[in-house]
Amino acid sequence: VALSLAPAARTNGTATGSTVDLRGFDSAMCVFSFGGWTDGTHTPSVQHSTNGTAWDAAGTADLQGTLAAVSGTAGQNAVQRVGYVGGRRYVRAMMVTASATTGALSGANVNRSNPHVAPLA
Repeated sequence: VALSLAPAARTNGTATGSTVDLRGFDSAMCVFSFGGWTDGTHTPSVQHSTNGTAWDAAGTADLQGTLAAVSGTAGQNAVQRVGYVGGRRYVRAMMVTASATTGALSGANVNRSNPHVAPLA
């Protein structure tokens, strides 16, 4: 498990998660956690890269499942997750927040999976 986007109160702007290296793994699960929501729209996404420098949004063919924007109390205190099955070495979580004054609490972890060598210590 790797922390990509540290838990924090998010207001307007884009929060870019830390790079997670998938070397030695064939897939990953990106897990977004939401705490209390007060306002704004909070849109989670996953980016991927071959070199850790040039980033693109992971497309639908690279993801298993979907992520939904949180824009009300129905999305608070919940977890969203998508599987990453793309062929790139690096991934990171992103959160774009708009129309927020106090925002929402959120964070993201990346769980590496399908190791080339198992078991892991």
